[in-house]
Amino acid sequence: MSDTEKEVRRVLGAYEAAVFARDVEAFMRLYHPTARVFDAWGVWLYEGAPSWQIAVEGWFASLGSERVKVRFAEVQIAGDQALATVSAIVTYAAESVDGEPLRSMQNRITWVLRESGHVFRIVHEHTSAP
Repeated sequence: MSDTEKEVRRVLGAYEAAVFARDVEAFMRLYHPTARVFDAWGVWLYEGAPSWQIAVEGWFASLGSERVKVRFAEVQIAGDQALATVSAIVTYAAESVDGEPLRSMQNRITWVLRESGHVFRIVHEHTSAP
């Protein structure tokens, strides 16, 4: 496994952990300040991390006591030390406080990541629903 693939997989794992913990700060550290996010809900385009953060705060607050487990499948990674892309099928599975499954959904996701401060950060995200 290349260093680029290891770093992208670190970002995938950090994304999963931040969503499960509903940790807005950890989640937003994955994004570059100038990130452009095409989302599949409500607002379709967020220009810059500050506008994306408002959406993420709303998402996490809407969960109440629920937790969301994220799972990436069919992951494809390409790139080098400065720029990488990843595409995957992502499953968001909501659970009750007792760990009981509540509902789930799948999206397609594509990220462009750029090296920033010795780590990859998401500079472009495109999410779509099948």
